[in-house]
Amino acid sequence: MKNNIDWNDYELETQAVRAGQQRGFENEHSMPIFATSSYVFESAEEANLRFTGKKAGNIYSRFTNPTVNAFEERLAFMEKGERCVAFASGMAAIMSLGMSLLKAGDHIISSRSIFGSTIVMFDNYFGKFGVTTDYVALSDLAAWEAAIKPDTKFLFVESPSNPLMELGDIKALAELAHKHDCLLVVDNVFCTPVLQKPLELGADIVVHSATKYIDGHGRCIGGAVIASDELIETAFYPYLRTCGATMSAFNAWVFLSGLETLAIRMQAHSESALKLAQWLEAQDAVSKVHYPGLESHAQHELAKRQQSHFGGVVSFELKGGKDAAWKLIDATQMLSITANLGDVKSTITHPATTTHGRLTPEVRATAGIKDGLVRVSVGLENIEDIKRDLSHGL
Repeated sequence: MKNNIDWNDYELETQAVRAGQQRGFENEHSMPIFATSSYVFESAEEANLRFTGKKAGNIYSRFTNPTVNAFEERLAFMEKGERCVAFASGMAAIMSLGMSLLKAGDHIISSRSIFGSTIVMFDNYFGKFGVTTDYVALSDLAAWEAAIKPDTKFLFVESPSNPLMELGDIKALAELAHKHDCLLVVDNVFCTPVLQKPLELGADIVVHSATKYIDGHGRCIGGAVIASDELIETAFYPYLRTCGATMSAFNAWVFLSGLETLAIRMQAHSESALKLAQWLEAQDAVSKVHYPGLESHAQHELAKRQQSHFGGVVSFELKGGKDAAWKLIDATQMLSITANLGDVKSTITHPATTTHGRLTPEVRATAGIKDGLVRVSVGLENIEDIKRDLSHGL
């Protein structure tokens, strides 16, 4: 493999396996882990040139590490973005939005249908420094536009959302944001670049929790931001360099391996999730199934337009409320009771008391998180075994 290949000329599956790696003196086939905190310079002059940015090269692993750089380059290619910055976690990546883009008095508009910790960050931590956030229904474009103020800096969406699998029309939201000189930020964790490319639909920034599908095996914590080279260079990279929410070289090495199989895993997750959603719709104990691959989903047509598959997460509501939800979860024998998702092992959780448990009952109700809601991240086990495990509590 030559080091000067333009990976934009290759398809995603090839980028996922090959892009980002620069072979070293040993001509290694697998990407090595550069387990070093610092780098040696040939002279005082070279050190000065590196530190001032006049000469490219590694400086200090808080913000320059070859293994982390390889992960950043590979993910940027896959997302059709110009540049990526990796962070220590998905929440650290979202934190970088505030620290890099906002100041006191600025305003955010967010979908109500987002991860509970993101709401807590916007309200309790960004809010502490004078940033205000308004929440609107994800699919209501008129509500988004009505909420825009002169000091609105960005619109934030998860699509599909956690845990109700609602969709935002990314292209329409991007047009709306740009009409009012705002940025559109899309959390693409549920789809990954395999199923959806928000930047191609007009979004300005994509955030990821690499902990989920990018790893795919529940091993490491990490996050990423993908945007234009200008935004990365002027906003996100200086924040990382100074504040140090750094992805470790080991975790980056694990994520590189995860990216290599991401395309085939996402297809398999999606195929099994659709079968499970269809089966759940036929169960008497289930009152509603949330999965965009179902024709009964209100945004099924939108999902077909902006996603190549429908993803690996299914949520559903039980008629018996919290008692029925906990009974179902406790009756499973194989599924892992954990709030993580995107694993090859299927996981099950009760959002109202886990991922969204820190929110008030009123906020949960507004977001549609009912007490009978159960979320399943469909893994790579045989789908009939997954059905059978759920049937114990149904």
